Amino acid sequence: MNTCLASAIALAAISALAAQNAPNQPKFEVASVKRVEGGDIKTSLDPGILTLKGLPLKVALSQAFQVPMDQITGPAWLDEDCFDIIAKMPEGATKDQMPAMLQALLAERFKLAAHKESHPHPGYAMVVDKNGPKFKEVEKPKDTGVPSGPLGKSRDGVVTMMIGRANAAGRVAFKGPMSMAPVARILSGKLGGPVQDLTGLTGVYQIDFDWTPDPGSAPTAADTASTPTGSLVIAVREILGLRLERRDSQVETLAIDHIERVPTEN
Repeated sequence: MNTCLASAIALAAISALAAQNAPNQPKFEVASVKRVEGGDIKTSLDPGILTLKGLPLKVALSQAFQVPMDQITGPAWLDEDCFDIIAKMPEGATKDQMPAMLQALLAERFKLAAHKESHPHPGYAMVVDKNGPKFKEVEKPKDTGVPSGPLGKSRDGVVTMMIGRANAAGRVAFKGPMSMAPVARILSGKLGGPVQDLTGLTGVYQIDFDWTPDPGSAPTAADTASTPTGSLVIAVREILGLRLERRDSQVETLAIDHIERVPTEN
């Protein structure tokens, strides 16, 4: 593609991205973005301060566009370079507005241009096993302004996912009062394919899941997740009472058209 044409497409995408947030979409009141050499990992929004510390930029992209990290295509450094992003939400902003504000911040500081694509991909349907779920429904936690998505934390409930360096051993862990939607999202990221929530469970449930594969085990033909024996698919069934069945579906991916490796100054 002609260089000038590519630049024009990138600029158009940036303009389209910014248009999603102005004039009606609020923006962060103030934000600090800086590259760091690893260090402590922290994610929170308490209260009204979005904090993503010591994390690859792909985590922020995943949160901003509500797409699992393995469904984001772009330069390799998105998985390697770590950043601290601390941003203050404006008074009265809701959790549903946070992704759009983060999109605007990434466009401003990293000159981000991106678009979404849809592709057929092998995946899973998540259904209730024959003996029913192995968790109980609880009262919905109070809304503390926590964003929905791959990462989340609140005073009344916790949803966490082991990611990046902390997930080197393949561990998957999440806990707290939560609906089926974040469970499906987290499992999608680990299984390498979309997980459709077909459980019919519409409430909030107290879920405690912590699984690490046995490094000494070898893959088996019966293991539908292509992970070691005692796979995540089996663990989900045994611990949660949910069954993961193979099923193809359309996968929405985020394609990065342009992004600067060095953010603009705060």
